[in-house]
Amino acid sequence: MDYFRSTNEDGRCPGLITSDAFTPGMYKIRFETGQYWESLGQSSFYPYVEVVFTISNADQSFHVPLLVSRFSYSTYRGS
Repeated sequence: MDYFRSTNEDGRCPGLITSDAFTPGMYKIRFETGQYWESLGQSSFYPYVEVVFTISNADQSFHVPLLVSRFSYSTYRGS
């Protein structure tokens, strides 16, 4: 199942997936970083970033931040 959302002014995607659809399994989030940098009039080394992760307990809250610059990125499981 694919979900397409844009981040809000705080950089988050509230309501990205419903609790009924959020089940244990493997997930992938794709960030269109090239489009973001292009909208700012700049180029980027990464046209997009994909983050793949596994959920074993869907009752927990998950925060998957992406820290990005034009030439690097980092991600982690937040709280």
